[in-house]
Amino acid sequence: MDEAAVTGRVLELARRRFGRDGLAAEDDLFAALGVDSVEALELLGLLERELGVELPDWELQDVRTFAELARRVAARL
Repeated sequence: MDEAAVTGRVLELARRRFGRDGLAAEDDLFAALGVDSVEALELLGLLERELGVELPDWELQDVRTFAELARRVAARL
């Protein structure tokens, strides 16, 4: 799966899990979703289950946008 496909999947899962429409790849995921780090970890867990990838929690420390998250996930696929 290429990075663009992963980005689309990340956005789709975030929309579904947090009920937010209109999310874009360059949006700040915390601000766009109105979540804290614990809820962001929920999104990470969902991504891991849905895409069959493992991403250590510490890798989220400097991730701010959906695109950055997708890059990290795509690198693990």
